Amino acid sequence: MRDAFAALAALPAGRDLVDPEHHPAWRATISADGAAGLLALWRRQDAAGALVHDFTDTALSTRFLGDLYQDLSESTKKKYALLQTPEFVEEFILDQTLTPALEEFGLEGLRLIDPTCGSGHFLLGAFDRLLDRWGAHAPGLDRRERVQRALDSVHGVDLNPFAVAIARFRITVAALRACGLTRLADAPAFRFHLAVGDSLLAGLPGRQGDLLDALDADERGAASFEYAAEDVGEHPGILDRGRYHVVVGNPPYITVKDPALNAAYRASYSTCHRQYALSVPFMELFFELAQRGSAEQSAGYVGQITSNSFMKREFGTRLIENLLAGNDLSNPVDMTTVVDTSGAYIPSHGTPTVILVGRRRRPVSPTVRAVLGVRGEPGQPDDPARGLVWTQIVDHIEDPGFDGEYVTITDLDRAVLKTHPWSLSGGGAGAVKEAMDSVPRRLASVWDVCGFGAITGEDEMFVLPEHTADRVGPGHRPYVTGTDVRDFRAAGPNRVLWPYDGEPRNWHPGIAPETQRFLWTDRVGLRERRRFGTPVSQIPGVEWFEYREPYFDRLDAARVLTFPFVATHNHFALVPRGPVFNRHAPVIKLPAGA
Repeated sequence: MRDAFAALAALPAGRDLVDPEHHPAWRATISADGAAGLLALWRRQDAAGALVHDFTDTALSTRFLGDLYQDLSESTKKKYALLQTPEFVEEFILDQTLTPALEEFGLEGLRLIDPTCGSGHFLLGAFDRLLDRWGAHAPGLDRRERVQRALDSVHGVDLNPFAVAIARFRITVAALRACGLTRLADAPAFRFHLAVGDSLLAGLPGRQGDLLDALDADERGAASFEYAAEDVGEHPGILDRGRYHVVVGNPPYITVKDPALNAAYRASYSTCHRQYALSVPFMELFFELAQRGSAEQSAGYVGQITSNSFMKREFGTRLIENLLAGNDLSNPVDMTTVVDTSGAYIPSHGTPTVILVGRRRRPVSPTVRAVLGVRGEPGQPDDPARGLVWTQIVDHIEDPGFDGEYVTITDLDRAVLKTHPWSLSGGGAGAVKEAMDSVPRRLASVWDVCGFGAITGEDEMFVLPEHTADRVGPGHRPYVTGTDVRDFRAAGPNRVLWPYDGEPRNWHPGIAPETQRFLWTDRVGLRERRRFGTPVSQIPGVEWFEYREPYFDRLDAARVLTFPFVATHNHFALVPRGPVFNRHAPVIKLPAGA
């Protein structure tokens, strides 16, 4: 296998594909048995003698490589937030960014970057469009020169070395196909602008080195296999701020687990707030990379599909009210289009999303073109590109005033998008929200208390299916967690043991003998539960079989409002006394007579 890599690296067009200095294939370890098994896998034949895994394709399509890598390892998928952007989404975003940029800036010297390029889907789409333009613009130019000029406009960076390796291969195949070549041995040494590195840090002077310097020797050694593949330093200027006419991408939506990285991002990007998702600093970076508009030059275009969590969750406050509102003078933003895609069926995108398009300049119009969601896709379409929601978005994006069954198209007053949270609901929902906002009182001004009802500290013992709870003893109650609160109802499949006697406002520890015998098997663990740092066994007056934290002022209310702590939509239920609500289903206790 390494001989094959070496032969490939010796070719002009192959060196960048398997660069011995950086490509992770040279550092990947594999046992003799593993290598034999891998060869056997590729050599498997069916009963007719044909290869089981045959990637022969006269069209030389390479998209399957990104899909394959995305699905190989669940842990890697989560670590790098691997998520292929569907082709129809990529085409829509390029229509909104690259197409007008070509009209405004021209073809010569145009620069596009995807700083979260992954396996290169946006880059491939941009390359094909640029190559078509070069064919029309300079038909007499040598074909290979047209291909190289298109390649020179396309730039990409990603933290994942394997994903970038796939992107390099895909673009190489696209270049070969465009040149009419079928053998790598006949191909020239194409110039690529694809780098491995952390886009959020690599473009900041000294930042990457500072991060590594902060690690002790053992940590640096353990992390070296990740950093050895980085080559962003060999592409000077690739992450220079203000360099690009077009910035597009699908940034990761995950939160940062590593404390050092979290602190580095927070120190470098002013939009990072509370428990932010990576979509926040990347949104700031996208606009920083775009060319800044001024009296001397036009502003660059920015387009991305990203998680819509920033629209409602608290960590998005700075992002909306500082950056996207256009109030950051050092990084001005002119939002031009906002598309609610949470109701569209987008394969692999389980997270509700939004498409944002803008330019790096001060806002020039009092309105923003907005696609507001009315109704979600009623079922999984055979062809996602022809889904009912997506079709209405594409067909009517240039039709303000359209009010359809699935989306509403409107020119939204920019002031509406200057404050957090955002509401992108159509079908008259905006007017309803305005009416609600005009009410002088807020819920917080009239409730008695808000919070969760109880924390058992040992759900594995206390929470049981109803049929099991009946066998354990008579003392149990309905158990409500966040997923049980839907559509004005709060009903779950489980019960929770109730270790108290007495009436409301006069509860005291007490359980049936059979329930005590059941809990006795875990008495050591139950005694070691900590209530605010103190073991239950050391708290005077607290029995070992009680909940770790019971909040009787909420559990004894005649009626409470409950809601899921995390949900894509608001769900509330009015519930009479009886259930026990865990931390994922907080309750609001209203005063008497409310």
